[in-house]
Amino acid sequence: MRAAVLYGKEDVRVEEVASPGLQAGEVRIRIETALTCGTDLKVYKRGYHAKMIVPPAVFGHELSGIISEAHPETSGWAAGDRVVVANSAPCGECFYCRNQQENLCDDLLFLNGAYAEEIVVPARLVEKNLLRLRPGTIFRDAALTEPLACVAHGIAEMELNGTERVLVLGSGPIGLMFAALSKHLGCTVFLAGRGKARLETAMRLGAEVIDLGGAGDVLAATKAIGKTFDVVVEAIGKAEAWEAAVQLVRKGGTVNFFGGCPSGTFVRFDTGLIHYSNLKLLASFHHTPATIRRALSYIEAGAISSRDFVDGNCSLTELPRLFESMSQGNKAVKTAVNVRA
Repeated sequence: MRAAVLYGKEDVRVEEVASPGLQAGEVRIRIETALTCGTDLKVYKRGYHAKMIVPPAVFGHELSGIISEAHPETSGWAAGDRVVVANSAPCGECFYCRNQQENLCDDLLFLNGAYAEEIVVPARLVEKNLLRLRPGTIFRDAALTEPLACVAHGIAEMELNGTERVLVLGSGPIGLMFAALSKHLGCTVFLAGRGKARLETAMRLGAEVIDLGGAGDVLAATKAIGKTFDVVVEAIGKAEAWEAAVQLVRKGGTVNFFGGCPSGTFVRFDTGLIHYSNLKLLASFHHTPATIRRALSYIEAGAISSRDFVDGNCSLTELPRLFESMSQGNKAVKTAVNVRA
């Protein structure tokens, strides 16, 4: 089969790779939709991800499709089932899994290989995080399940009740998803970011936008609108945005440091501000089997649609060139990859 293989830093090649046979508990999925992701871009730039992928390896992790083959000893699944699968599954046995923190599992099993014609799903992922789609669910919508599950996990940890004034810092896919879900839950939503198309999407999703434009100071640009916020979500992944988030939330408010910064990044906070303002600081990471299911339920209920998040298309052949353009500032929210072209 044809697949995109990551060989190292900014080195992705589309080539023929062998299709592995199935083991007990496994299924093979014919991929119908694969989507680009900011995490994949980080991996492309760095050439690896210590937890997720060690090159050379097949690449990509957001996908949906149709089961083309199930091992005879795989129960509950058959060829023809329309499915979505997460990019990881917890072990179910470690301290964190036993304490409902499966996102922190000591032995998370990751799945890569979305940029390919097909993918074999290991037994643990089949058991934990392979979900059947409703007949009318569009594959492109379903492929949003994994990133949306990470956002759903963050939303759950923030314990929103629908009355909050929420500020989202960042207009990438994750920031837009936070805006969409917060609005769906009834919150008043503001989003600070850049990019005409992305800010238009934010407005379409019901957010009031703060155009950072060429402003280098996130804090000053956001404070200029004169609003206070019950919850601030940092979805940029830069130290200055983390620091700004703490200064933008109201006393007694909540900050979610969702955007991951490069390893070795340090931030400076006013301890007096945090202490005397009684701030709640969170740093949500990844997803759990429960939030994978919650994300798909949001999608199948129509709360999240690929119309708002997928604004580009490319062939598998063009994928290396696409990632090169993404690393140079391509502002597409997400791109759908035709894995058979």
